[in-house]
Amino acid sequence: MIAKTVRTCFPIAAGAVAEKAEEINKLNVFPVPDGDTGTNMSLTLQSVVKELSALPVDADMEAIAGAITHGSLMGARGNSGVITSQILRGVAEGLVGATEPATSAHIAAALRRAVKVAFQAVRKPVEGTILTVLRDISTKADECEKKHMTAEEALDAIVVEAYQSVARTPDLLPVLKENGVVDSGAFGFAIFLENFVAAALGRASNIEDFSATFDADADSAKAGALDRVKIEANDDWEGSEYRYCNEFLFKAEKHFDEDKVLQFLASMGDCELLVGAYPDYKVHVHSNTPNLVLEHMLQFGQVYEVFIHNMDLEVAERTAKIHADQEAAAEPAKPLGFVAVAAGSGEAEILKSLGVDVVVSGGQTMNPSTADLLDAVAKVNAEAVIILPNNGNIRMAAEAAANACEDKRVVVVPTKTVPQAFSALFAVMPDAGVDDVVEAMCDAYSEVRDGEVTRAVRDSSASDGSPIHSGDVMGIIAGSIDIVGSDVLQVTVDCINRMMDEEEGDSLTILAGEELSDDAFQEILDAIEEAQPDLEIDSHRGEQPLYPVIFSIE
Repeated sequence: MIAKTVRTCFPIAAGAVAEKAEEINKLNVFPVPDGDTGTNMSLTLQSVVKELSALPVDADMEAIAGAITHGSLMGARGNSGVITSQILRGVAEGLVGATEPATSAHIAAALRRAVKVAFQAVRKPVEGTILTVLRDISTKADECEKKHMTAEEALDAIVVEAYQSVARTPDLLPVLKENGVVDSGAFGFAIFLENFVAAALGRASNIEDFSATFDADADSAKAGALDRVKIEANDDWEGSEYRYCNEFLFKAEKHFDEDKVLQFLASMGDCELLVGAYPDYKVHVHSNTPNLVLEHMLQFGQVYEVFIHNMDLEVAERTAKIHADQEAAAEPAKPLGFVAVAAGSGEAEILKSLGVDVVVSGGQTMNPSTADLLDAVAKVNAEAVIILPNNGNIRMAAEAAANACEDKRVVVVPTKTVPQAFSALFAVMPDAGVDDVVEAMCDAYSEVRDGEVTRAVRDSSASDGSPIHSGDVMGIIAGSIDIVGSDVLQVTVDCINRMMDEEEGDSLTILAGEELSDDAFQEILDAIEEAQPDLEIDSHRGEQPLYPVIFSIE
């Protein structure tokens, strides 16, 4: 049960951090301005999710701990990511061998192990950071064990303590107080912990329905921490005396003195970390001479996945982003704004070019939640907002967001595909009222006939009853599986030919998915042009996952 809980809840909590990554990034002022903390923590966690997904369904806690340790080490980015990897390693190791059912003693033991591993990795721990929060929640867990609390009571208590500890970070680290923020890594850790616990205790079955562990009232620990999160532009901070963040993976080919390597890294700069165990390590240091760091480690083995970040530029970019946000917030609200959902980066770029203010990442297998859509609506500086869900599975969440929003009018134009959204946005009349715009958009997308090409993930049947085998290429027209074959090109052309036979159209909009190369896409376009010479083709890179091709005919 412990193993299953960890495996089930970890991806949910990792997803919550990914959703809040930009908010965490903006807090990042000190002591480790090496990249964006939220992004780095999210990348570290997603690397673990990938390793966990590769395990067999009956994997035990020892195998899961191995995946967490290896995945977090290999995927760790930035100082925050490396330290997070050691916290995860310690907790996972502490749970190996734990008997069922889980108790507050198991939780306390796992956190004690995390404190030991994480603090060993950092030569000069700084108070008011993620390490402080870890130590505080471990102390709280020890108290819960002594009071013989249940596992559920202990988990609730440590999440409360995590946010209270986050709120105290400005009192421990002067630069945080000077900038009016809490520590970014500590805040990200609390978000991960809160959402992990919420999932473990059954307060949400999946990320789409996440409800916070705490009510956002003035007396809650979470509200107290969030009250300290005041993001401001920091134009006069001088930054670290070292310019470059150096991080890379290292595979030793012979044994070496780890203490001496750490001493060398310290002589090159600061924030030095060497984590892992022979032969696999992660190296991190801030330095002005990254070449010397790499040359030194090459004496003992091979370096790979090398990342060198210019921290001066990153700080400047962060400040510029905050200035832009502040300027946008100061502008008067426009009459109408738009939120849309898209699965691919190309789709998102096109939607933004058509006037969408905020694009929410999501699609067939990663439906955004009501909260995600509400957050997006809140970012739009407009009196009214139209949501384009672009997927039938997202419509209910969009309508729930529209009903829940109290400070502005929100309306859903229930598009089922991104091509439908394109046509709907083209129909927007800038000076018209909201109701007239919605009517025009609905009329426009209702004229769109769309299709998509993907591969079957299991055996099934097409609309005519013919068999579909796992791995077959399917052509889906208006939600119906009408074409089945083995070749993406041929299935795409067959779909378009059938749609044109049913009703001729003038123009075709077609988007290439992330798995389709430019050359393969061009071959498809050439084949369509040969089959339908009178059809005007508007092609783009959509970069959507799972669907090599999506298209619409008007």
